Amino acid sequence: MASLKDMRNRIGSVKATQKITKAMQMVAAAKLRRSQDAAQNARPYAERMASVISNLAAGITGEGGPVLLKGTGRDQKHLVVVSAADRGLAGGFSSSIVRAAKEHIETLQAQGKQVAILTVGKKAVAPLQRMFPGQIVQSFDLSGSRTVNLETAQPIAEEIARRFEAGEADVVTLFYSRFKSVISQQPSRRPLIPAAVEGEAAPIDLGGAAYEYEPSEEEILETLLPRNLTTQVLSALLENQAGFYASQMTAMDNATRNAGDMIAALTLSYNRQRQAQITKELIEIISGAEAL
Repeated sequence: MASLKDMRNRIGSVKATQKITKAMQMVAAAKLRRSQDAAQNARPYAERMASVISNLAAGITGEGGPVLLKGTGRDQKHLVVVSAADRGLAGGFSSSIVRAAKEHIETLQAQGKQVAILTVGKKAVAPLQRMFPGQIVQSFDLSGSRTVNLETAQPIAEEIARRFEAGEADVVTLFYSRFKSVISQQPSRRPLIPAAVEGEAAPIDLGGAAYEYEPSEEEILETLLPRNLTTQVLSALLENQAGFYASQMTAMDNATRNAGDMIAALTLSYNRQRQAQITKELIEIISGAEAL
């Protein structure tokens, strides 16, 4: 059985840990508010961009059209982009994203497809490297970025486009965590190339007027699609950031509660042992006095 001194030291250690987890919970809660606003503000822009692309794509006839929109026509080489966190202490946030990507990669490999992996965030590298050794072709570390913005997403989008244009990928798919609420983050899959439009595009009411684009739809899309790629990556990074802070806040709240329960249990055990020791000493004193 541990001595009273050891138990006091352990109680003090757990209290110190509880202070740390409580502080981390408060910091995550403060950052969550800003991240949640940024993610929600980015959604209308990404949706409107998708709506414009859909309307432009509807005006293209024949087999023409930008390759980012139509793809290469093949389905053999896949690039899977896995965006997770750069830090831990957030429960199963990163592992849930990696698990979803793993299932998708295993399905593709079972179909005989070639799969390359591009990771964003340090927490995605190690598990994917163990599961699929040698298949990670590029890793982006965002731990040095204080905020997620266009400058953060641009290099990632450019690397994806470069590999596609070099013929290293026919299909590009992004895995990330979509922020739904403080207690709910959903691992999601988003096709990047060929470009996919989520939902139905809003119709354009021209009052019966005829119109044509100048320049043509193809030329507009050639300029717009690379920007859309950056927008989709940025939107996913913002969703990830909000989800990470929500997961971290929940994990640190649970850790703080668990520390409190442990302190209560250790304190009860300490008081019982201390009382037993005092009782034993009293019995020894009384027994000695009676012997005299």
